[in-house]
Amino acid sequence: MEGAFRVRQELYPPIEPYAAGRLALDDLHTMYWEQCGAPEGAPLLFLHGGPGAGITPTHRRFFDPRHYRAVLYDQRGAGKSTPVASIVDNTTPHLVDDIEKLREHLGIERWVVFGGSWGSTLALAYAMAHPDRVRALVLRGIFLCRPREVDWFLHGMGRIFPEAYRGFTEFLPAEERGDLLESYYRRLTTGGTQVQRAAAASWAGYEAACSTLKPNADAVKGVRDGRTALALALARLEAHYLKHGAFLGPAGLLDGIDRIRDKPGVIVQGRYDMVCPIESADALARAWPNAAFRVVDNAGHSALEPGIRAALVAAMEEFKGLD
Repeated sequence: MEGAFRVRQELYPPIEPYAAGRLALDDLHTMYWEQCGAPEGAPLLFLHGGPGAGITPTHRRFFDPRHYRAVLYDQRGAGKSTPVASIVDNTTPHLVDDIEKLREHLGIERWVVFGGSWGSTLALAYAMAHPDRVRALVLRGIFLCRPREVDWFLHGMGRIFPEAYRGFTEFLPAEERGDLLESYYRRLTTGGTQVQRAAAASWAGYEAACSTLKPNADAVKGVRDGRTALALALARLEAHYLKHGAFLGPAGLLDGIDRIRDKPGVIVQGRYDMVCPIESADALARAWPNAAFRVVDNAGHSALEPGIRAALVAAMEEFKGLD
């Protein structure tokens, strides 16, 4: 496995955007977007996770800036998009339409779509809705938002991370623990500011504790201490989308695979991904044989695990040869 990704093992050096702006999506929501790399290069769309996590400067570094025109943006309610943490008119169909608005705004005909975790969900939903606009997909940590995946996030991870699960559940009073999702959702959406931000810190800390192969105490402390509007966006939007099955309908994503069956793709999956277990990536790979399925045996969920990082950079190197 390791030998297959010797083209480049590290991210590209830090880079600043050459263009950035704000795009009105409707009467309420405004999107923040940016572009980096080669203005005349091969267009690429980066989709962040969460939902609600937002983009960071590190996300610009997965792509060769001499070849790619990388477009990054904050989804509704996330990052620098406004209003932050809003769940009003915030559904997967809205997010898919937003991508098309951005593509048209930037004058891009077709692009490679790159997304991990929730970004993989949105990438698949977008590609299935607009297959003629997608050249290829690079997906990591596959999340299809099926009921058993939601249940795993809320309960199953506790079988592997009992300490983190104990903190997640015991944050709530005993009488509220019968339905964790509903209880957190209520606190994240209807409680006062301090209640909401405390719930957000608990939710985000639980996820962070389960996201890496080896414990990362600094990452967990960072999200638990960061009781800010951005931390609230992550927890509130995740609870909102999980509660509503990502607004995908009863058919889910796999039933739409015929729309992208002929698209080239790479699926990168950590063997020990506890947030988005490998069974979902395996199901997607079996339904989509045109996609290369690359399992990183010494990795969990995070895109910055060394093996995951190398596999993603390698995939983008390979797609430089797309027609």
